[in-house]
Amino acid sequence: MEKKLKVLSYKTCTPSELPETDKSLVELAKEASEKSYAPYSNFKVGCAVLLEDRSIYAGSNQENASSPCGTCAERTTLYYANAEHPESAIKRMVIVAQRDGKFTDYPVSPCGLCRQAMLESENRYNRRIHLTLYGEKECLIFGTTKSLLPFQFDAQDLLSNDEDSEE
Repeated sequence: MEKKLKVLSYKTCTPSELPETDKSLVELAKEASEKSYAPYSNFKVGCAVLLEDRSIYAGSNQENASSPCGTCAERTTLYYANAEHPESAIKRMVIVAQRDGKFTDYPVSPCGLCRQAMLESENRYNRRIHLTLYGEKECLIFGTTKSLLPFQFDAQDLLSNDEDSEE
């Protein structure tokens, strides 16, 4: 059986072309990145989110000498926001990164674990997260985080019968 994957689109823009809400979130994400604990990689990431109830949260990556123990800025921020406001979906998310004290010229994409966490948040609330990946020269804007993870693992995978899907 042939299946077609629906690939969702994204837009590019310069930082000055971002909506005002995203510009504010960029500044908060930049501030958060300064609080990163990244002594091993010197790669600092900040994330800021706007919830439906207008609450705003920001977080940063936190490394550990035993690398699986650390966590990314995106998951730090998602889990903090969801723990504090479990009834409110995330509307917007902005991610920034810096190396050696300089913000990247072009956006950095979230890792696979973070993509999965963002997808879970979208599915949990049945709401799309407007995602902006920031770079000093170019930004990428996605209408949904599902665009970053076209072959998704979600609750349907846990509930489906494998025999039904084979052909």
